[in-house]
Amino acid sequence: MTPEELQAARDRVVPDVVAGGLRVLFCGINPSLMTAVTGHHFAHPGNRFWPVLHRSGFTPEQLKPSQQGRLPGFGLGITNVVARATARADELSAEEYREGGRLLAAKVERLRPAWLAVVGVTAYRTAFGERGARIGSQERVIGGARVWVLPNPSGLNAHWTVDSMAEEYACLRSAAQEAGCD
Repeated sequence: MTPEELQAARDRVVPDVVAGGLRVLFCGINPSLMTAVTGHHFAHPGNRFWPVLHRSGFTPEQLKPSQQGRLPGFGLGITNVVARATARADELSAEEYREGGRLLAAKVERLRPAWLAVVGVTAYRTAFGERGARIGSQERVIGGARVWVLPNPSGLNAHWTVDSMAEEYACLRSAAQEAGCD
C-alpha cells in the first residue's frame, strides 16, 4: 500500500458490518486510512482488535479483517462513532464526535443490539457527554442497548496489553451471556 493510496482514502466511509438484533455491536472511533483502503474494519496490522476478540471468547478462531463478514453469524457487528477515515483520531473535532454520537444512537435504536461496546473511553466521553465514564459497563442505555466501554485496541494504546484487553472484553462477553443474549 502506497502513501498515495492511503492519502486518497482520507474521508472515505467504510460500510458497517451489522444486522438487526446483534448480541454486541462494537463501535470504533473512526476508520483508519488502512481500513478505508481495504474496506475492512480494524485493518491496520498494529491494531489488536481481532486477536483480542478471539482471546476473549467472542469468536472460535482469530479472524482476519477480511473475514469481518462472518461477525453477524456470531451475533457481533462493527460500526464507528465517526464515519470518515482519518490518519489519527485527533483529527476529529468534538462536534464530529457529538454528531457521531447522535447518529450512533439512532443506528442502535434501529438495529436493536443487546449491547453497544464503544472501543475507546475518550470517544465515548466526547460523543455522549459522559466526562466521568470509565472502562466497563455504563449506567446509560443508548437506543435500548446496554453500554460497555472497552479499551481502544489501537497499537498506540500502550496502557493495555492484548491479555488485559482480552480480560475486559471477556467481561462484556460474560455480561452479554448472563443477559440471555447468547
